[in-house]
Amino acid sequence: MRHSRRVVQIGLAVVMGGTMWLGVSSEPRAQSTATASSKPPFTNWRDHGGGPDASQYSPLAEITRANVSQLKIAWQFPTGDNGGYLFNPVVIDGVMYVLARGSAIVAIDAATGKELWAYDAPKGRLTQRGINYWESKDRAERRLLFSNSQYLQALDARTGQLITSFGQNGRVDLRQGLDRDPAGINAQSGTPGKVFEDVIILGSATNQEYNSAPGDVRAFNVRTGELVWTFHTVPRPGEFGYETWPPDAWKTVGGANAWGELSVDEARGIVYVPTGSPKYNFYGANRKGNNLFGDCLLALDARTGKRLWHFQMVHHDVWDFDNATAPKLLTVRHNGQNVDIVAQAGKTGFLYVFNRVTGEPLWPIEERPVGKSEMPNEELSATQPFPTNPPPFGRQSFTEKDLSPYIDDPAEREKFLTDIRAARNEGLFTPVGTDRYSMQIPGNNGGSNFGGAAVDPVRGMVFVVNKDWPALLKLTPAPPANPPEPADPSGVRYRSAFGFMITSSGLPAIAPPWSTLTAYDLNLGTIKWQIPLGDVEELAAKGIKNTGSHFPKVGPVVTAGGLVFTGTRDRQIRAYDVETGKVLWQMEMPTGIEGIPAVYQVNGKQYIVYCVAATPGHRTHAPFYPPATPPGAVPGGRAAGGAGRVASAPIPGAYVAFALP
Repeated sequence: MRHSRRVVQIGLAVVMGGTMWLGVSSEPRAQSTATASSKPPFTNWRDHGGGPDASQYSPLAEITRANVSQLKIAWQFPTGDNGGYLFNPVVIDGVMYVLARGSAIVAIDAATGKELWAYDAPKGRLTQRGINYWESKDRAERRLLFSNSQYLQALDARTGQLITSFGQNGRVDLRQGLDRDPAGINAQSGTPGKVFEDVIILGSATNQEYNSAPGDVRAFNVRTGELVWTFHTVPRPGEFGYETWPPDAWKTVGGANAWGELSVDEARGIVYVPTGSPKYNFYGANRKGNNLFGDCLLALDARTGKRLWHFQMVHHDVWDFDNATAPKLLTVRHNGQNVDIVAQAGKTGFLYVFNRVTGEPLWPIEERPVGKSEMPNEELSATQPFPTNPPPFGRQSFTEKDLSPYIDDPAEREKFLTDIRAARNEGLFTPVGTDRYSMQIPGNNGGSNFGGAAVDPVRGMVFVVNKDWPALLKLTPAPPANPPEPADPSGVRYRSAFGFMITSSGLPAIAPPWSTLTAYDLNLGTIKWQIPLGDVEELAAKGIKNTGSHFPKVGPVVTAGGLVFTGTRDRQIRAYDVETGKVLWQMEMPTGIEGIPAVYQVNGKQYIVYCVAATPGHRTHAPFYPPATPPGAVPGGRAAGGAGRVASAPIPGAYVAFALP
């Protein structure tokens, strides 16, 4: 295909001030002007992802490349159930806040693992990936903010008592104010929002259907629960982007929501919001146009919600290529100057890099022609954005030459070959139809997902977890909804019929690695190294290693000690050399690891804590030990040759903290 060379235009509004350039230096500063804090050194892990900027970085350096092999288990705190967690703890002044026992927020001593207090929430789903912390300037007030089902609530961080003056009798109904019937819509997200000054900024998970709730981004006062501002991701009349939808689409179309992670530039007062696809995910005849602000990176004034700039990664998405990973803020050396940037990893396998203030791409992003839809009334965008640099971190094609060598059954192998040859297969943005399957790679459950990236602000590096998860997708007519839902002009509704290309052994049909960790040097726009992330246990037992864990939902963290820490579903915790990707330390856990670890310091001692509580089953191969180890007890453990099973018998789910002897 011959590609056009039209460079993408950025939607840009008035920005606050000019670009803030740092002093000339041969190396990027360890911390940009935008992320510097007047607070004490980062002994805390004060928010999901480490802080407002979601950098997943700690400047603590007691644990180094030279001594990381000496790490031991300091304590563990059982979740009190069979796990199913991927919670990123918050640590403030030696107190850690975690999710446990199904729906309890528990405060524990971050140095010992001893329980301090617990708040048992009413029945309902708590925000399972993390919570938010806020304190007043004089620290007289300290609050934990979280979602319980459809309600935003606040606790006293010292006592665990519900703050009943927040909202109405202690809660804010997140379904209100969306101009839809609250019954039957979802406005909660599994990912927490971000606190800025005295507001908490939230996205939502809506749902996947034609009648999805709108994906409004909203800010609420942390003291009162009152709504402060709203940004409509499906624009109203007179708002920017309204013409990219059918007239009055905001009344019926939903989604374009921020169900993933947000980031805040505290110094500039900018919140960066990655959004997902409009709904329905895979068919868009009822939403003709490019559909701003679906699949965008939004830069909003954190005090007012005003749009400053945006970039749309996917026009008129029918592939479910949501942006879910937190935008990463750092400073790099570019064309002889220090530039504050924001980098967004996507499900597409691309890393998109922009000037943080103006929204201008650091390297050209080209609009290239893509295939046309065969569906009635469906009008796809004729072009899609392709970054020219840096290189993609995930595979974006899957042909028969890429079939896994670990498919032993000849009949199964032939079936996959037949499916691949029969599919419409035109690369990343292959249109979806009804007559045959279309190939998706990395896939709508692949690429980069929540928690999946971290930064090293000293080196100007970004680290991205990728999952190559090919899928075959097509559409089938669906019966009319009862009650009726919005549909395309002909009144026909379609549903997706897709399957991930999984072998009978439960592994992806594509050749490994199935997941990778990629290190980017964004001073140069190059990949510094890329390694398989984890293994598959039964293959590793046969001597087949470096395949990558097959279904990661993990996030790395980077430390000033020159280390990248992460866990994987193969029950391994690893520390990698930030410069080379070499494994420097490894320990086996009793069950799989998901989510983002937290790094913090208590009394001068550095800790790293993992949520060792992956969902039981789903190839975690987790042995279900009976409850045996009480809170605060220190189980045994070994690291023979870099790996070792926990010797004691902890319950299946636990928060496990490591430190040097």
